[in-house]
Amino acid sequence: MRTIIEGGYVATVDPSGAEHATGHVVIDDGVISAVGAGPASDDLRPGAEIVDATGCLVTPGLINTHHHLYQWLTRGYAQDAILFDWLTALYPLWSRIDAGLTGAGAAGAMAVLARSGCTTVGDHHYIFPKGSGDIVGAIVESADRVGVRLHATRGSMDLGASQGGLPPDFAVETTDAALAASQEAVERYHDPSFGSLVHVAIAPCSPFSVTADLLREAAQLARSLGVRLHTHASETVEEDAYCAERFGKTPTQYLEDLGWLGDDVWMAHCVHLDDVAIARYAATGTGVAHCPSSNARLASGIAPVRDLLRAGVPVGLGVDGAASNESGQLGIEIREAVLMNRLRTGADSFSVRAGLQVATMGGARVLGRDTEIGSLEAGKVADIAVWRVDGVEHAGILDPVAALGLGAMPPLHRLFVGGRPVVVEGSLVTVEEQVIAEEVAAASLELAERL
Repeated sequence: MRTIIEGGYVATVDPSGAEHATGHVVIDDGVISAVGAGPASDDLRPGAEIVDATGCLVTPGLINTHHHLYQWLTRGYAQDAILFDWLTALYPLWSRIDAGLTGAGAAGAMAVLARSGCTTVGDHHYIFPKGSGDIVGAIVESADRVGVRLHATRGSMDLGASQGGLPPDFAVETTDAALAASQEAVERYHDPSFGSLVHVAIAPCSPFSVTADLLREAAQLARSLGVRLHTHASETVEEDAYCAERFGKTPTQYLEDLGWLGDDVWMAHCVHLDDVAIARYAATGTGVAHCPSSNARLASGIAPVRDLLRAGVPVGLGVDGAASNESGQLGIEIREAVLMNRLRTGADSFSVRAGLQVATMGGARVLGRDTEIGSLEAGKVADIAVWRVDGVEHAGILDPVAALGLGAMPPLHRLFVGGRPVVVEGSLVTVEEQVIAEEVAAASLELAERL
């Protein structure tokens, strides 16, 4: 089938940064076949569905490189806490999670992500209580239900409080169990084919919740299976102090010694990287998921994104867990990234186009899929957001890209994932939003009652 999107302002985010004030994008069988200025040629029109994008901004679909979908059920807790106190408050609740509750929370979180322009969802799930069922499978099923592309991770924690870790002992697994379950999740759900809707990575949680043995062996396992690695790193000053006291190293030194820097690795947050650490990330091709709203919510700080980008580090955008970013919307994180990084390094240090690039091609690089998604180019999968910028919030704005990067988040006219419509005129067309909302409310209440 063929779909033609035309009449809108097209920001391709291709290597040349091409933009067309009035352009077109042609989709054939889920893949972009043509992009250019003006309307599509007449020979492409017979039998095609025409999407009139007049008054719209057309961009690649946004890519979320870090999230904790299950946390959609625990929003609003520990509202004034820093990371370590926030985690300590929520671990007891999270340790009651199971596959059914996780699936409901994931569906709610992904529905909101899709409505904010997100076509690819990176999730980091690391709590697997005994008897909780197939949690990774529940997340995969919810992604299919909503219609988004999923980068799931099989996370883990094996360092409980009695061993000097942060999580309580009842919330952790054994090292061997975590490794075996990680391998099983990859073998069951990871699809490495072009345009795949499901990738799985291996993702021990953090230096303060995981043993060195698990980090080292997880890296070896992931590379033997040909999948990527993900964890949290350098999020807070408290984490720096923990690593200095326990290991005598910075988080970057500690992780590198265990095999955790490389072009198959991406780290969440990276707020507290010094120049030496940035150089090591750049030299090894290690990626970063930048989560500005969550870092602000937990008062963690502002990541040195300008310096990372100038060094050549792949940087993508992340919402992070909805318990530390209750909005759960990826589209607004572009504006947050622009504003926060200007606050850190100056008004001319981070443009709206840099924000869009980080949210699209930057995220594709971080996830290792820059040949498939992240830009509007012929041959790439048709993950496309069509934003309406002619409404009262944006009418008359000088620059349509600034409407997204500086203004209120525009409503979606269309969102396509692999050429399939997922959002039409601001509403999901794959699932009933009210049904999802009711399921989330019931699951959130049930989880609270379990505690």
